[in-house]
Amino acid sequence: MTESPDISNQVRVRFAPSPTGYLHVGNVRTALFNWLFARHHNGTFILRIEDTDAERSAAKYERQLLDDLEWLGLDWDEGVGRDGSCGPYRQSDRYAVYQQYARRLLDEDKAFRCFCSEEELEKVRREQLARKETPRYSGKCRNLAPAEVEARIRSGAPFTLRLRVRPGTVGFSDLVFGRIEIEAAQISDPVLLRSDKSPTYNFCCVVDDLMMKISHVIRGDGHLSNTHRQILIYEALGARAPQFAHLSTILGPDGQKLSKRHGATSVEEFRRQGYLPEALVNYLALLGWSPPAEGQEILSAEEIIRLFDLERVQKNPAIFDNAKLDWMNRTYINKTPGRALVDRARGFFIGAGLIPDSPDPAIDDWLARVIDLVKTHVDHLDQLPGEADIVYGFESDPPQIGAEALEILQEPEAQAVAREFARLVEEKGNLSPETYRELAAQVKEATGRKGRNLFHPIRAALTGRGSGPELEKLIPLYEEGSRLNLPRKVMSCRERLRAVLGSL
Repeated sequence: MTESPDISNQVRVRFAPSPTGYLHVGNVRTALFNWLFARHHNGTFILRIEDTDAERSAAKYERQLLDDLEWLGLDWDEGVGRDGSCGPYRQSDRYAVYQQYARRLLDEDKAFRCFCSEEELEKVRREQLARKETPRYSGKCRNLAPAEVEARIRSGAPFTLRLRVRPGTVGFSDLVFGRIEIEAAQISDPVLLRSDKSPTYNFCCVVDDLMMKISHVIRGDGHLSNTHRQILIYEALGARAPQFAHLSTILGPDGQKLSKRHGATSVEEFRRQGYLPEALVNYLALLGWSPPAEGQEILSAEEIIRLFDLERVQKNPAIFDNAKLDWMNRTYINKTPGRALVDRARGFFIGAGLIPDSPDPAIDDWLARVIDLVKTHVDHLDQLPGEADIVYGFESDPPQIGAEALEILQEPEAQAVAREFARLVEEKGNLSPETYRELAAQVKEATGRKGRNLFHPIRAALTGRGSGPELEKLIPLYEEGSRLNLPRKVMSCRERLRAVLGSL
């Protein structure tokens, strides 16, 4: 029951979230670093759900965090939803195990019953604060006579179970922060079981990590104060503690702890805005860790796994910069073919009423080309429908023409170019890149206009804008889109020319 984890042979790490809310940046960075460490060392990544806070835990949050981890590609080897020899992997299913370990500590006199009420403890706490002392348990019940303990139990008096803290110092060598030691007296006999027999976080955590043979505990530095308590529990159980690595806090650009006021902070929000999981993983990996080669920023998950080392994790707080994340996400979007983005972007186009909600191969092929055309202008995928407006028909009648295009078309010479081009398109019936070049040459010959004086009026008349993507890429999208069964109409080139020139 007290077998120590073998940290010399196999790396075993765990991510142990509480299902009390959405997975936020700090938690997912912890999950990522554990996953990277396990994959780098060919170890085991375990997912454990710490749901002992029954009032705040909810099944919907557990489902969401599992879905978020899978979306990010952080697959786990053992844990909730996976086979494993150390289950169950929800703490709420392990209460009998905690009771067993607690009984052993009690039998060995390494724990004791405390009958102090909440009111008594609070009174002592206030008195200590009034004397400017650090609040700690007074030890009142530490040495009660066995007969008195039995009498109180028989009377039905409620009690908690506390660890009997040894004298001296307790310390550990953190793989990020170095050696940290404190006086054991500061820990003040921590509670292991509450009066309702439910286990406390520190006790559950130690028992679970011990039974699951965890070799390294990688977690946020908010847990530093818990580590000394947990080491004392390991000692009481006659077990060797795992190695600890605490990750520095993530701050916003203003130097304050990251929160909703800084923008999106949960994986669910980033997903909803259309960030790519590979970009988010790349960015989060660089929050507190850096690769060996200076200037390396765009790294695949495989590259990060190969390079990842806890020795390069930094003590200083990491700064979460939304502008940097947007740049990185834009880089990933730009290098991803439109066809590979269709499924990821589909929901945004459906939500904007631009494509039907049932997949259609012809529409998907066309949409992939639309995405390729406009993707260089977006930071995340939810911006694609807005940029794709260059392809769709004009919303108003008469159409809304951009100020730059309107200024171009108000010049008589430019309008003559546009109308001659429109006349030729009417005769031709439809346009292709090849026929566009032919007709542009005929307009040049008929009007004597060339260069920007030729092509700018044609662009303004076709698109209603003074600038934008290459017309030879836009024209096939207009023509093919007009023949698709789309919820919002895409005008053919003839229809666009009629609409724009008819409104002048």
